[in-house]
This record gives sequence, C-alpha cells and structure tokens, in this order.
Amino acid sequence: MLELSPSLLSANFANLEADIKKLEEGGINYLHLDVMDGNYVPNISFGPVVIKSIRPMTDMIFDIHLMIEKPERYIEEFVNAGADILTFHYEASTHVHRTLQNIKSYGIKAGVSLNPATPLDTLEYIINDLDLVLIMSVNPGFGGQSYIEAMSRKIKSLKEMRQKHNADFIISVDGGIKTGNVRNVINMGAELIISGSDVFGADDIMSRLREYKEIFDEYR
Repeated sequence: MLELSPSLLSANFANLEADIKKLEEGGINYLHLDVMDGNYVPNISFGPVVIKSIRPMTDMIFDIHLMIEKPERYIEEFVNAGADILTFHYEASTHVHRTLQNIKSYGIKAGVSLNPATPLDTLEYIINDLDLVLIMSVNPGFGGQSYIEAMSRKIKSLKEMRQKHNADFIISVDGGIKTGNVRNVINMGAELIISGSDVFGADDIMSRLREYKEIFDEYR
C-alpha cells in the first residue's frame, strides 16, 4: 500500500466539512486525527466528541493518533467515536501488549508510535501483534516542524525488522513530510504518509493533493 493520510490538525476548524470534502474529491482514503492531552505532549487538540461529530461527514478511514497518557482509559470512547485505527505511544501505556489486545478486541487496527529517540528494539516482543507502526519524524506535539533526517535510517531499519520477523504491519511516518522530501521517505519503506501543514497550508489544496498523487503513482 501507499497512501496519504492528511492530518486534520492543520485543517480549517471553522469549516472542517469543506476541507474533508476536498480530501475526498482528491481521492484521499485516510484521515489522520491527532489527539493531544497537554500532558504527554505540550499541546491540546481535540477528543472523541469532535471525532464523533465529523464521522458522519465521510467514509474515509479514521487513523487516530493518541498522544495522551494512559490511552487504555479511553479506547472504548474512541472506538465509539468512529476509529478505524488507534495508535498510541509506547511510553504512554504501562502495559503495551494489553493495550494492543484491548484495541484489537473491538475489531479495529492497533498501532504503536515511536518518538524520534525511542529505539526500534522496544517492538521486539510485540512485533507480531502490531497492525501499524508510526515513526515520528519530529518530536510530537506541534505541526509545522522540520523532518529529522536521522529518521530515514530508522524507517529503513523498521522495514528490515518487519521482514526479519515475517511481521505484517503498516509503516507510517509523521512529521515534516512535504512533496519535496516524500520520495526519500517512501524509498526508505514508508507506506502511510502523514502530512498536515504541507496539505492544508497549501494555497490550493486540490493542486497539492495532485502533486502527492503524481509522486505516489511513480511507485505503483
């Protein structure tokens, strides 16, 4: 697979429905939803109430990224809000394996996110329980940051690790990705590309989506 998952955090919150419709018209299948609690990361975004309110607007896959402490407390709420994928940070949950199993028990996909300084070997004993691994290529909490170049090695190593263990999960990358560097990220092994400000901050969102599609088509 190779898909773009625009981050709603960078959208126009005064008119979310219009921006969501633009994504649909642009052929986007995934919508990335960043949930921040002001504790795990130094910012606050939105929660299940907002997600539930936009769920009827689209059939896109809701790719929800929980940047919150103790995510296991809120799994059912986000499932009920319309989550298709729930990803949480490795450091945020005391019992990572249990949290993964809990998410999967609702019939949705479960993922783990790794901060830039979090090593890949933390995945060693849960690797076959994962549906998705999200590599943070910036430090989480704020949009508009620059891509950390060392993460290219990490993405490549994750792809090799997946092959070594014969695992089956999506490799997702979030942070500082633009049309100018997305080829490098894809070449390293990324499959689900998160981009916020580069999509919603463009003068013409539809034109920017076409740029991504043209790049992705080179790999299909």
